[in-house]
Amino acid sequence: MLAYDGLEQRLEFDISGMTCAACAGRIERKLNKMDGVRATVNYATERAVVTGLGADRAAEAIATVEKAGYGATEVTEGEESRGADDRVRMLRNRLIVAAFLTVPLGDVAIVLALTPHMRFPGWEWLLVVLSLPVVFWAALPFHKAAWRNLRHGSTSMDTLVSLGVLAAFTWSVVSILLGSQDREGYWLVYGITPAGADSLYLEVASAVTTFLLAGRYFEARSKRSARSVLSALADLAPRTVRVIRDGQETVVPLGDLRVGERFLVRPGERIATDGAVVVGHSAVDTSMMTGEPIPEQVTEGDRVLGGTINTTGALIVEARQVGAHTQLAQMAATADQAQARKARVQTLVDRVVAIFVPTVLGIALVTLAAWFLSGAGPRTSFSAALSVLIIACPCALGLATPTALMVGVGRGGQLGILIKGPDALEASGRIDTVVLDKTGTLTTGRMALERTVRAAGGPLADDAALLALAATVERHSEHPIARAVVEAHAELESRAEAHAELGARVEAHAELESRVEAAAAVRPGLGEIVEAAALPGMGARARLVHDGVTSEVHIGAPGLMADLGADLPDDIAAALEAAAEEGRTGVVLAVDGRVAGAFVVSDRIKESAAAAVAQLKAMGLRTVLLTGDHARAARAVGDRVGVDEVIAEVLPTDKAATIERLQAEGRRVAMVGDGINDAAALATANLGLAVVTGTDVAMKSADIILVRKNLEVVPDAIALSRRTLRTIRGNLVWAFAYNVAAIPLAAAGLLNPLISGLAMSLSSVFVVTNSMRLRKFEGGRRR
Repeated sequence: MLAYDGLEQRLEFDISGMTCAACAGRIERKLNKMDGVRATVNYATERAVVTGLGADRAAEAIATVEKAGYGATEVTEGEESRGADDRVRMLRNRLIVAAFLTVPLGDVAIVLALTPHMRFPGWEWLLVVLSLPVVFWAALPFHKAAWRNLRHGSTSMDTLVSLGVLAAFTWSVVSILLGSQDREGYWLVYGITPAGADSLYLEVASAVTTFLLAGRYFEARSKRSARSVLSALADLAPRTVRVIRDGQETVVPLGDLRVGERFLVRPGERIATDGAVVVGHSAVDTSMMTGEPIPEQVTEGDRVLGGTINTTGALIVEARQVGAHTQLAQMAATADQAQARKARVQTLVDRVVAIFVPTVLGIALVTLAAWFLSGAGPRTSFSAALSVLIIACPCALGLATPTALMVGVGRGGQLGILIKGPDALEASGRIDTVVLDKTGTLTTGRMALERTVRAAGGPLADDAALLALAATVERHSEHPIARAVVEAHAELESRAEAHAELGARVEAHAELESRVEAAAAVRPGLGEIVEAAALPGMGARARLVHDGVTSEVHIGAPGLMADLGADLPDDIAAALEAAAEEGRTGVVLAVDGRVAGAFVVSDRIKESAAAAVAQLKAMGLRTVLLTGDHARAARAVGDRVGVDEVIAEVLPTDKAATIERLQAEGRRVAMVGDGINDAAALATANLGLAVVTGTDVAMKSADIILVRKNLEVVPDAIALSRRTLRTIRGNLVWAFAYNVAAIPLAAAGLLNPLISGLAMSLSSVFVVTNSMRLRKFEGGRRR
């Protein structure tokens, strides 16, 4: 895909064949050696971004990648890469075949090896036939990676797996052909093992392949979702735009729109690009960009953003930024860059294996040479070296992460927590600061009526009449404040109906009864609406007729009352001031120019917010509220939920920069958010957590997705992640310690390779059993 980054051309390529972060680094180094090229290779998304490379040199870049031993295909705009899906499918198919053949192979091998009287002619070759597809087809990805590493003079876990599998298979075939047997006994199985039992390790080769394929399969699945952030962001922008040229409306592809051109946006449509309104007024839903629940009222001269939704009136907009210069595109780039930085962090297994594999290979070679030079025969020498490879084969090491991850993810799913991969677990163990988005995360993201304030001496008799009149005027409006008023009145009526059906007349319901009766009394007198209109940026008005008498009703911001010349009574002014201090919104209703009362609405804080924050603080974490809202409103919310710090008035494009600033101060930051405006911040943070009510892109940018609505899922997610990480570390410590203790015994010739294979299997069983303990994790425990 050819794009422009500033004035530089940029090409993107899907990369295939990478098995670890070292592969990404190797490809990146090769591409950066090309003249005038700067390349970044993202292992998480399996994609390379190359700048300074013209479209005519795409084939050169592909050839460079292929020369390094990997595959590359240029990304075509508008098409989603199938590379990740193909890799998951490939690993799944190989895993199925390997598991299907390994189970009977292991059973037959053990029974026939230890019970000579049950053997039949050619039993060894039956085992060979069963193992052939596993060793040479199912394990092919490991063999390819090992060969590629060998060509570049490096090693990885694939090297040890490939050598161990091939060595076990080859020596088994050689033993069958030669038919020779050792005469010495072995430690743990002293004396001569039944004929042939110590010579066949075919089930070991198959089991190692199956276990490691399972780990790779689940790793590939967890990694696949990371690559679709850009496409999800791109989907927010419409594909076409109604551009106005020569006075005519013409639908053209978005890419044909130029700066300075004007385009039409009808109600319900997304705004095509960043620009300024030149004709019309409307309410624009910016929640996907700013996270704020109240649509922004815009009129001539106001700025609008691409990807936001026009809700009420038609607009003509002049394009000011297009393509890569829009705020939406900048968010996409920020999220992609943040993920690229995170993808370079080596996992725990990679760091251990980087030292472990070369060491084991060296020990195996020294063992082979030492036994041979000491006068032992080729079979004895090779048997000892093979014992080292088999017992050191990193099956337990390879299972340490995927098994704990599988169990942790499964238990998390039961608790409403979806963990994407090991990066999230590693990050969870180091975080010391939790940053929480406000709208949609700590709050419901939906406006609700907090209280009704009737003006003393006003034109309406009581609060119920005030609410009924406001609901009548706002009934057909889609504005969030209007919906809050209408829903509050509907709830009152519903409660009244339920109360009436029960026929209860107890004293506790006396107040409700009086309000219902008042509402019923005023409703017939409201009259019929004969005219209604929205007042852009101010509110709404309606004309009502009852018994031939016409009344003019206005509802809206306090500024609307000033325009009408209606004075605010002292009690109403005080209520509005108190609402503003609390970070709430106040609207006023007037009848025929007289203020009748006011309504206080707000984006309600979730009931579980304060408890969740308290639990995070009890875990020793610093809590920060991050929002684009005004400082006064943000502080009010922060005080109510008990956060340690409030950072307000942060633009969407600056949220990621704020996270980076906290990180520069030495903090390890977890970000909890739900909106598109949070996507870049989620990806930038050391640990990103997205709530399920959030947008698709926010979830794809996050490391952990929170499905449970109760906000206490946040501390539960961190606690589960930490527990899973500790399990992985424990598994790795065991696997490594087991090899440190067992390798010297194998090198000394004290372990039969068959027993080495059994010990390796027992080590794997221990790792799996330890991982299964995660099933007992209970939410609410903070250890």
